[in-house]
Amino acid sequence: MTPDRLAEIAARAYRHMTPWTAADIRDTLKQPSALLVTRMQAFVLGRVVADEAEIFALATDPEHQRRGAARAALAAFEQAAAERGAATVLLEVAEENEPARAFYAACGYEDCGRRRGYYHRPDGSRDDALLMRRSLTGRHPADTVNPAATRPKSG
Repeated sequence: MTPDRLAEIAARAYRHMTPWTAADIRDTLKQPSALLVTRMQAFVLGRVVADEAEIFALATDPEHQRRGAARAALAAFEQAAAERGAATVLLEVAEENEPARAFYAACGYEDCGRRRGYYHRPDGSRDDALLMRRSLTGRHPADTVNPAATRPKSG
């Protein structure tokens, strides 16, 4: 996907806040630490520095949401980040964005901080960012098989 297409997706997905522009995306991709993963109509843009990856943006075209595109893009980003040496992934999510917070929690991310007034809304007001982190070295319970489900039945 081109930066222009990524910006279109971001504008449609981030209606509640100021979205990433094509210029923002191009500038970010010029950095040697940048990491971009696209899947279907979703993307994850971030960077890897030392042993930490940071997600700047994850967006799915609203017409394609709830079809696994975001989860696939996030998993691919995590894999690529781990291959570059990242042990953890850090991200910020708007406090009011409960669906995204639930999505990240289901993917193994845990709250680890807050940045007050971090996000600018289109109406000029602000929203706090919640910091969330996931370890890439340990496995999240959702990544494992339920041992009880795999035990042979007795009797």
